[in-house]
Amino acid sequence: MATEIERKFLVTTDTWRDAVVSETRMIQGYLADNPNATVRVRVAGEQAFLTVKGRMRGVTRSEYEYPIPPADAEAMLEELAISAPVEKLRYKVRCGEHLWDLDVFSGDNEGLVMAEVELASEDDAFQMPEWAGSEVTADKRYYNVNLARHPYRRW
Repeated sequence: MATEIERKFLVTTDTWRDAVVSETRMIQGYLADNPNATVRVRVAGEQAFLTVKGRMRGVTRSEYEYPIPPADAEAMLEELAISAPVEKLRYKVRCGEHLWDLDVFSGDNEGLVMAEVELASEDDAFQMPEWAGSEVTADKRYYNVNLARHPYRRW
């Protein structure tokens, strides 16, 4: 079974820019959201993916991700999404032994900057970056599926 273990943090400064490894524009929408699973379609640069995520259990959940043709992803976003898409620039940022995903949101979520680190286990140690602020892993408002329905700029 595919498993995702991640922790999310708000970003408080822009000093992370010195450690950027890559940058990718992303647009993602949700095709289904229920208590047991979320189905997402994402266009990331020139690639596209269909992802099924299970319910969070602490900082762990099941995750299944499959590459799909970008044209199919764009059609799904337009025809099947249950809410407006989430738009962001994703930066890969090195901190210690981990490569963090740092998202700078745009559109209705403009002003939100959030970072997440994927871990090998729930007790995996990691270096906390100086630019990371409050942890929001357990705060459902910061789940991307909820940002699609209740954008940050409307809080």
